[in-house]
Amino acid sequence: MKLTTAAAGAMLVLLAGCASTPPANGTPAIQAEEARPLLDGTTLEGWTGDVVGWTLRDGVLSCGPNGQAIYAPGEWSDFVLSFSFRLEPGANNGVAIRAPGTGDAAYEGMEIQVLDDGHEKYAGWLKDWQRHGSVYGLVASSGAREAMRPAGEWNDETITARGSRITVTLNGKTIVDADVAAALRAGPPSGKDHPGARRTSGKVGFLGHGDRVDFRNVRIRPLRPTT
Repeated sequence: MKLTTAAAGAMLVLLAGCASTPPANGTPAIQAEEARPLLDGTTLEGWTGDVVGWTLRDGVLSCGPNGQAIYAPGEWSDFVLSFSFRLEPGANNGVAIRAPGTGDAAYEGMEIQVLDDGHEKYAGWLKDWQRHGSVYGLVASSGAREAMRPAGEWNDETITARGSRITVTLNGKTIVDADVAAALRAGPPSGKDHPGARRTSGKVGFLGHGDRVDFRNVRIRPLRPTT
């Protein structure tokens, strides 16, 4: 079909708008796919780990008094993980990312802390890298206590993993934005080795520590370089 001069110009503009422009620093652009729910609302089909220590009712995943680690289906490399959580006073939990699904996810993968760290039972001894939102043992969060809603209320959190950069937002406030590779080079503040921080993919899940913690609206959006 022959185009008029005006139509051809419009087509060139449209094609230019569709082209991906590489970032100035030369790194690949990141294209977001659609977010996918990790819970079907009624069953834990496909999940692995301590599935008997958790319950799923009306779309809410709850850690029981003996609940331990539980992992969602699939493996994930770069992604945006979003969810809502609710803590009972003093409750402790965690989010596993790029974990193998066995062993201690805080070391074999990475653990993003989920913790009511303002509770009196943590006063005077809790390390900065143990506070809510921290990449456990590697990167301390900043401003989480101010952003956190009181125990018993729902909070919204997003964890973004792009290469070695981990970003955590809590109720719209960024509380972590760090390169874990740099933390490894500097020496983990925990004083222990974290081989899992070098992993480029793995499972995501929740790390029960025997406290009541609820999760809902758990969704993951894979990120991939554009060509």
